[in-house]
Amino acid sequence: MPTEQLSPIRTLDHLALRGRDSDPALILREGTLSYKDLRDRVGRLAAWLLSHVPNHGARVASWAAKGELTCLLPLAAARAGLVHVPVNPLLKHAQVAHILVDSGARLIIGTPSRLSTLQAGDIPADCAAWGEADALEKTREFEGLQPSSASVDELAAILYTSGSTGRPKGVMLSHANMWLGAESVAQYLGLARDDRTLAVLPLSFDYGQNQLLSHWYAGACAIPLDYLTPRDVVKAIDRHGVTTLAAVPPLWVQLAELDWPPETAAKLRRLTNSGGALTPDLVVRLRRLFPQARLFAMYGLTEAFRSTYLDPALIDSHPTSIGKEIPHAEVLVIDDKGHVAANDAEGELVHCGPLVAQGYWQDEQRTAERFRPAPAASRYGGMAVWSGDRVRRAADGLLYFVGRRDAMIKSAGNRISPQEIEEVAVATGLVSEAVALGVADARLGQAVHLIVRGDPDRSDAKTELPRILMQELPNFMQPKHIHWRAQLPLSPNGKIDRARLQQELAA
Repeated sequence: MPTEQLSPIRTLDHLALRGRDSDPALILREGTLSYKDLRDRVGRLAAWLLSHVPNHGARVASWAAKGELTCLLPLAAARAGLVHVPVNPLLKHAQVAHILVDSGARLIIGTPSRLSTLQAGDIPADCAAWGEADALEKTREFEGLQPSSASVDELAAILYTSGSTGRPKGVMLSHANMWLGAESVAQYLGLARDDRTLAVLPLSFDYGQNQLLSHWYAGACAIPLDYLTPRDVVKAIDRHGVTTLAAVPPLWVQLAELDWPPETAAKLRRLTNSGGALTPDLVVRLRRLFPQARLFAMYGLTEAFRSTYLDPALIDSHPTSIGKEIPHAEVLVIDDKGHVAANDAEGELVHCGPLVAQGYWQDEQRTAERFRPAPAASRYGGMAVWSGDRVRRAADGLLYFVGRRDAMIKSAGNRISPQEIEEVAVATGLVSEAVALGVADARLGQAVHLIVRGDPDRSDAKTELPRILMQELPNFMQPKHIHWRAQLPLSPNGKIDRARLQQELAA
């Protein structure tokens, strides 16, 4: 297997060792943690975790907004020999209950307001629950653990991501996966010790965590921010001298509509995009607003972290390209006969190499569908991620996204399972059938539309259904429109004709 690493691969907690003692590592509302502070607090949190969950490889979940706990847990759990399961803070109790049961979590740490929403039976009997402030306070009583000496192939994290069918599935990431992901991004972004990233993406996402990990790999600084308005982002960039900003297209649209003080815009050295494609018009607006910043368009999937990036020097001339493979990745375009596709011919994007995850947690069937032997042409071999996404490679080597094979809805950077929304709608008893679809939307990328066949005897259904959906589904899954139908069209095989519904909504 080819090796391209710039330094020896380590366990994840060794990232805390890479910065100089006095340099800032993490800027929180409560104050700044130097790298010396980071090392101390990671060690103490790891010792506290181990005192509560002594079984090597046990899962520890976090369900909280960005703060000291959510930033330190990826490293502290690794040092304690545990597996971190970050839960999106926007999820509601039903989704959290599924993740806790599915992962077999032995501990969940979260904000008390979130934990209080969990209902009887949501937390497994053998899973303890702690408020984040209480947990952090207790860590002061412990001597810090020393850096881990575990194998880099051991499981470090399970990140839950929605699929096109069913409930979220857990992607298993090793220490090596996450270390090499941090190294890869630090390399192609050109991060340095004086860089500062404003971490606005959710830390439960792979690239959200990488905002922290890649900058710590470079000995740089991370500033987590849960923003209320896009203006909060601008203020934070000005206040902290932010040099790096990663965002999803809907946020870029909002930021591009603001009046930026020139001196604030000039602080940014690089912009990175994930979670959906930038439109050529948006590229033009961002380049005008931040002419000094390098704009990185990227493509990725949780099962392989990140696959490609476009050289910023090409963003003006090739704004629709997803670029070429990132360091430590091999990306092949495979045609329907299993061969490498010819230039400009459409094929499936297959990701090979050491960034490929270990599969789906306790789900052999779906693992076998997505993780399959690498094509014969691969220089790495082993297992590869067959993405299901259709792409083409131009003669100059640049890749272009063509479309998705599955039914996933991608809205505001979130991957949404249609089936998950549909199951909640039908479970209300207010509708007999439900179909969730994504419809092109200028701000969201795709907006969720829900088509339902309702109960004619329930006159209050049209008001009750949105209310219950608001209770049971996170905000990013909420339908923008609910369409009521007396009948839903059927395909020749007797199933609901989703393609026809999609065409009707797009008309």
